Amino acid sequence: MSEKAFDKELGKWSAWHDTGVPLRLGVSSCLLGEEVRFDGGHARNSFMMDVLGNWFEWVPVCPEVGIGMGVPRPTIRLFQNDKDVRLIAPSTREDFTVRMGTYAAKKVKELQKTDLDGYILKKGSPSCGMERIKVYDERGVRRRDAAGLYAAVLIERWPTLPVEEEGRLNDVDIRENFIERVFCRNRWRTLIRRGLTRRRLVAFHTAHKLLLRSHNEAGYRRSGRLVGLAGQIPDGELFTLYEAELYRVMRTRATKRRHVNVLEHALGYMKKLLPSREKREILAAIGDYGAGLIPLIVPLTLLRFNIHRYEIDYLAGQIYFNPHPKELMLRNHV
Repeated sequence: MSEKAFDKELGKWSAWHDTGVPLRLGVSSCLLGEEVRFDGGHARNSFMMDVLGNWFEWVPVCPEVGIGMGVPRPTIRLFQNDKDVRLIAPSTREDFTVRMGTYAAKKVKELQKTDLDGYILKKGSPSCGMERIKVYDERGVRRRDAAGLYAAVLIERWPTLPVEEEGRLNDVDIRENFIERVFCRNRWRTLIRRGLTRRRLVAFHTAHKLLLRSHNEAGYRRSGRLVGLAGQIPDGELFTLYEAELYRVMRTRATKRRHVNVLEHALGYMKKLLPSREKREILAAIGDYGAGLIPLIVPLTLLRFNIHRYEIDYLAGQIYFNPHPKELMLRNHV
């Protein structure tokens, strides 16, 4: 393959992934249909199993089973006492706080050795819930602002890992951002596995420029300045700093306004090539997307057609246009 053809290939999500570094997600076991809930049931999530399951390798975890609670088992809740929050089974008053904390720390350390690309938690769970978990006192619900004990340890000890609740994934914007972060993390892991060098870092950053801009313009510029330090600071320090900035940028959710800016920037590469009428049609599509009238896939498709039509190599190499499998249809929603 020629160098020019290789650069174009870098614009495809598949060019940065390989079977040796599978997309691997941690997940609350019940979401996979495993009958491990307190009542002996499950909470199978059809989107995860029927759609995401075609692309991801699952690493199931049930913290309650992990600490030795049976199936079925007594209900557990978070309770506020004078000093802290405790994980207690109201029917027996047994306190599982220390046991869950110890298990969570050990399990997260174990999972880090598998180098997950993300994690999907069960909403509402006093162990796995990511947010808005009920905290009780002797009078009833006191507040709804806690995280489950296992989830809190996971997020605290692995801050770079993309983590979401299955309920929040019903929001199409949150879903797209989470999946983009997962695929981006896997691309970075693949790059490391293949052997990270200054040259490959430059190629990675170049291919991700528009994607980073769609998430965080300031972060995109910071990451670019880091790449400019290649050869001025030790490689290990450079790669560590870039990785941290990459994950920081991708945590910021892409918005319509940011996407519009990127789309208009890409169109600028064609301003001397496109007939006026075609340029107006693409601008109209970008405007309609920004107004919430059509999905992102429409202006993207128009731009992609002309990128290949006019052989605009820089844009052809941008992962922004193909960051994940089209079968996931993450950009097909208004």
